Amino acid sequence: MTMLIPIRDHNPTRRTPLVTWGLIAVNIWAFLKFGVSEETVHQFGAIPCDVASRCDFLSTQLEQRFPQRTSLTSIVTSMFMHGSLLHLGGNMLYLWVFGNNVEDRLGHVRYLVFYLVTGVAAAASHILVDSASVIPIVGASGAVAGVLGGYLVMFPRARVTSLVPIFLFWPVQVSAKFLLVMWFVLQVFSGVAGLGAQQGGGVAFFAHVGGFVAGYLIVKAMNPPKPVVVEPQLDRLPW
Repeated sequence: MTMLIPIRDHNPTRRTPLVTWGLIAVNIWAFLKFGVSEETVHQFGAIPCDVASRCDFLSTQLEQRFPQRTSLTSIVTSMFMHGSLLHLGGNMLYLWVFGNNVEDRLGHVRYLVFYLVTGVAAAASHILVDSASVIPIVGASGAVAGVLGGYLVMFPRARVTSLVPIFLFWPVQVSAKFLLVMWFVLQVFSGVAGLGAQQGGGVAFFAHVGGFVAGYLIVKAMNPPKPVVVEPQLDRLPW
C-alpha cells in the first residue's frame, strides 16, 4: 500500500476481463468458504522452511495433518488465501484497477499463466530471503505485484485516479508510472528495514518486490507493441 489508494484508471480496454473477474471471484469465495484460522493458514499457506526443506519435523506434521497438501502445491494455494478482510480488499482493489488492461494486452490464457508465474516468483523471492521462517505466507499480493510490474511496462503514462487519505479522502490523478514506482520503492524500503526483525506474521515485502520484478521483466521480454493511451483532459497533478 501507499499513501495513494487507486480507485480507477483512465485506460480503455477492448476485451471483457473474464480472467480478472474470475480471479477476484475465486479469492472472495476462498475467503468466505475457509475463513481465517490457524488451521486454514497452515493447510493452504506456503511455509518457507517447509518449501526449502529446512524443517523436516514441521513438514512431517503438516503431511500427517493434511495428507493432500504438498510444499509445492501450497505455493499456488497460498495465492488465494487471505489473512483478513482488509488484506483481501486491498489486493482485489489493485487487481480490479490494473488487471483488466494487462489481461486485455496479453489475452486471457497468457494473462492467467502470467499471473500464476509471477505469484510463484513472488513466493520464491520471500523464501529465498527467509528460508528458515515457520510463518505461513498467504495472499494474492505477490501475483498482483506482478500485474503492477507488467502494467508499468505497458501503460506508464496512463492516468490513475487515486484517493489521498488526509482527513478526508481527496481524489487526485497521477500517472501510473509515478504511482507504481512509488509503490515499488516503498516495498523495497519496507523489506530492507524489516530484515533481521522477528515478525509474527507481518507483510512479506520481498514477495511484493519479487512479483513486481518478475512481472516487469516478463512483459519486457515479450516486447509487446507500444499501446496508445488516451488521456482525458481533466485537472490533475503534473506527475
